[in-house]
Amino acid sequence: MEKKLPVTIDGREFQALPGQTILEVARENGIYIPTLCYFPMTTLVGACRVCVVEVEGARNLVAACAMPVNPGMVIKTDTERVREARRLVVELLWASGDHNCLMCESNGQCELQDLIYWLKIEKPRFDIQPPGYPVETTNTMIMRDLNKCVLCGRCIRACNEVQVNEVLDFYLRGSRMKVGPAFDTDYKNSICVFCGECMESCPTGAIINKQGRFAGRPWELQKVRTTCTYCGVGCQLDLNVRDGKVVKVSSSREYGPPNDGSLCVKGRFAIEFIGDPDRLRTPLIREKGKLREASWNEALDVIAKKFSSIKKKHGPDAIGGLSSARCTNEENYLFQKVMRAVIGTNNVDHCARL
Repeated sequence: MEKKLPVTIDGREFQALPGQTILEVARENGIYIPTLCYFPMTTLVGACRVCVVEVEGARNLVAACAMPVNPGMVIKTDTERVREARRLVVELLWASGDHNCLMCESNGQCELQDLIYWLKIEKPRFDIQPPGYPVETTNTMIMRDLNKCVLCGRCIRACNEVQVNEVLDFYLRGSRMKVGPAFDTDYKNSICVFCGECMESCPTGAIINKQGRFAGRPWELQKVRTTCTYCGVGCQLDLNVRDGKVVKVSSSREYGPPNDGSLCVKGRFAIEFIGDPDRLRTPLIREKGKLREASWNEALDVIAKKFSSIKKKHGPDAIGGLSSARCTNEENYLFQKVMRAVIGTNNVDHCARL
C-alpha cells in the first residue's frame, strides 16, 4: 500500500497519493481550482496559467494541474495574488479574440465565458483586438473560427494523444501563432478523419458542430443517452434533441468505457438519415419494374417464397445475408440465427465490417 503524503490546502489538511497533482487533490476534496488547458487523458502542460496557486516557499505561482504534491506542502488557492494573476490571464485571452457570445454556438457552455463570470470581470483592461482570421466552412461537419481560439492546445492533444490521428499542431510564433493541420490547410484537404475529438475538447466556440449550428442553444436541447448502432463496440453518446428532432450528437467522458467520450465520424455525424424525408417507412414490393407499398405480412410472404424457391433450385449457399449496424445486437443475433438455422448457410456478414 502506497504511503500517503500530508498536504495542506487553504488551511485544511489532506492525505494525497504519490504522483497526484495539486489540482487532483483539490478536486477530490471539493476545492475548486479553475482550469482551461487541462484535459484529462493527455499530457499535463500547465500552459494557460488559469489554475495557478500559491505554494509556501515557492518564489512564483505554480500551475496546479501540472505540479505534483510533496509531503508537507502548504497551498493557497484563493489569495489576492492568485486572483489577480487569473484575472490578468483571462482578460488577455478575452482581448485577443473575437468572443461574441450573442452569436456563438458555445454560449452557455463556454469555459472562457464561465471564467469571466466567476472572476467577475465586466470588461478587459486591454483593447480587444481580434486577429481577423477567415472562418473555415469548407466541410459539412466541423466549422473552425480561430478568432475564438485561446491556444490552450486541448484540441492538439485530443487529436494526437487520444485519437492518435496527428492532424493538428501549433504553427507560427508569437502573436501569429495558430492551431491547425500542416501547411495551414483546412480540415477538408488534410488527413483529418472527422472524428470530432478536437470539437469535443474545445473549451470555447473555436471548433463547433456545423450540423447543429442554429439548431438550438445548449439549454434548449434535451440530451438523450443512447448506444451507437454503427458497429458492435457499443459507444455511448448523447442525442441532442429539440422539438422531437435529433439535431446533433455529442459525447461525455463521464460515461466511461467502451469509448470514454470518443466517437468515429459515423457515430458523431451520420445522423441525417433519422429525419430524412426519403427514409423508407413501409415495405416496398417491385412488380413489373415498379415499386409499390405493401404491408409487412405481404412483404414477408414474398420473401419467404423467394427464399424457398432459390434454396430448392440452387441450394442454401446461393443465399447470402448482410445485416445492418442500425439494428440492435439482439436483432442482429436473430438475423444470423435465421440465416444459419432456417436457410442453412453461413453466408452472413455485417455492414460495419465492410
